[in-house]
Amino acid sequence: MSAARGDEHVPEREDPVGELSYMAASRELDAIVEFFERSEVDVDQLVARLERATAIVDELDRRIRRTRAQVEELVPKLEAVGRGASERTGGEDDEGAPSAGDDFVDSPAVVGVDEGESDGDTLPF
Repeated sequence: MSAARGDEHVPEREDPVGELSYMAASRELDAIVEFFERSEVDVDQLVARLERATAIVDELDRRIRRTRAQVEELVPKLEAVGRGASERTGGEDDEGAPSAGDDFVDSPAVVGVDEGESDGDTLPF
């Protein structure tokens, strides 16, 4: 798979999926989707691209789940700190806005990814 075969979206050497940043992996997945949307798909690249796309989706899903678990672990700690500050200040900051201890976890998690959106339970692709 090289640019010499007429596909400018295929790098000469693909980095292991686990070494890609989230944004780089997302961009590469977008390029693979564009490859599949073309009317003339290179059959020689079809399976390799599909395998790469699957590996990227699996890696991004793993990262999202790990991050969600970390957030779920940290939010109660932040809320506890906020409740302590709220008790000392009367529940609101100087502007009248809710303090850090107010319940904000019940609002749905939304992760924008270019044109896709996630409600926190599904992936945007």
